[in-house]
Amino acid sequence: FLSLTLSTKQHTIAINTAQRLKKKHVKMASQDDVKVLSLWSSPYVMRVLIGLEEKGIKYETVPQNFSEKSPLLLEMNPVYKRVPVLIHNGKPVAESVIALEYIDEVWTSGPAFLPADPYERALARFWADYVDKKIYEPGKNIIRSTGEKQEAAKLEFIENLVLLEETLKGKDYFGGDKFGLVDIVLAPQISWFPVSEIVGGFKIPMEEKFPLIAAWMRKCKERESVNKILPQYENLLQFATMVRKMVVSPA
Repeated sequence: FLSLTLSTKQHTIAINTAQRLKKKHVKMASQDDVKVLSLWSSPYVMRVLIGLEEKGIKYETVPQNFSEKSPLLLEMNPVYKRVPVLIHNGKPVAESVIALEYIDEVWTSGPAFLPADPYERALARFWADYVDKKIYEPGKNIIRSTGEKQEAAKLEFIENLVLLEETLKGKDYFGGDKFGLVDIVLAPQISWFPVSEIVGGFKIPMEEKFPLIAAWMRKCKERESVNKILPQYENLLQFATMVRKMVVSPA
């Protein structure tokens, strides 16, 4: 009987301790200081903001100047000297995909960006890297180049979308039925696709050739996190036109 009483008391103490720790964790989480050094037009910044929105994390954006790097940016990201930089309780995390994985690991209460299975996680990281190298890079070259280089970028861009279309077969999102890392990494292109068409002077046959990507885009735009962060088309077009004039016009 004494043993049972002690066991019951120990169990009660354990529960109370766990509840206190849980309350402390919630309080600490609510007191997290989260800032993002940002540029409104940057698709890389958009990724981080979408990730924070998905997790329901309160954050503050610290806008940066497009033409001049601030002392804070140079302090927080002295290696690459570019946005985005996620600053969590004073500690900087640079590079968008790395920041997304950090967010996913720190704030585990929200939806997971990566699957639990190690192999599936590796696949997600592979496709996130593919999007960076095979979609974003030629996309930038469409905006920033002319002549043969621009035409090659357009062709590469379309060809690389073919493989992405294949990976979406039978799925709502790139990770299956859940919005995850690859979706967040690609989502900012939803705004940039039409801008690239106008500035680059070509047509992306989205509905005709890439119906699965088109359907994926519609699903993403229905998400509050994506809809809130993606910029207005007119503003982005104006920005892209300005950038193109800066990089292709003779000095």
